[in-house]
Amino acid sequence: MPEHRPLRLAVFASGRGSNAMAIFSAVRSGRLPGIDPVLLVCDREKAPVLEKARESGVPAVQILPRSYPSKDDYEKAILAHLHDKKADAIALAGYMRLVGPVLIGAFPDRILNIHPSLLPAFPGLHAQRQAIDYGVRVTGVTVHFVDLLMDHGPIILQKSVPVFPEDTEETLVERLLPVEHEAYVEALAAFSGGRLQLSGRRVLWKAD
Repeated sequence: MPEHRPLRLAVFASGRGSNAMAIFSAVRSGRLPGIDPVLLVCDREKAPVLEKARESGVPAVQILPRSYPSKDDYEKAILAHLHDKKADAIALAGYMRLVGPVLIGAFPDRILNIHPSLLPAFPGLHAQRQAIDYGVRVTGVTVHFVDLLMDHGPIILQKSVPVFPEDTEETLVERLLPVEHEAYVEALAAFSGGRLQLSGRRVLWKAD
């Protein structure tokens, strides 16, 4: 990672882009002075995040997996865009696709993800519904480094949220969103500031 210039961050998203927009907003407001968002990568046609990113002044590119014969070829196409923008790291922000060895090999310990549960509980899709169906009283959000397994890499930061008896999947999703935004900005600030150190599966935070 660079030490004397902002971290050049590529953000990946697949849908409406709530977490992506929270990152861009934090950069504009000065809460992420060490981050320069250089690219938004989207894997779906007509995803709202594409136009939202462009309106925020962040270049956006749509790269569709079906346009490539294999996952490796798809990720190599993404990698070409990342190299063109001289990206230093990747933030997955609602990117609904497992990252493969091509991207992980090019950005080791430099891909972050946010997940709406307290991992390792409730990995995968519909984590909020899983939490309600299981009957937990507390859930939350997790920011973690990405490895080759789903929602599995070393945990950077977690924040908890109560689950109320009257909660539905929809109400829990909405209540978790601002916590997701806060957690991701906090984790990215620490990452871009060089305050995170990996020790096996443990992520150690250095003092400011």
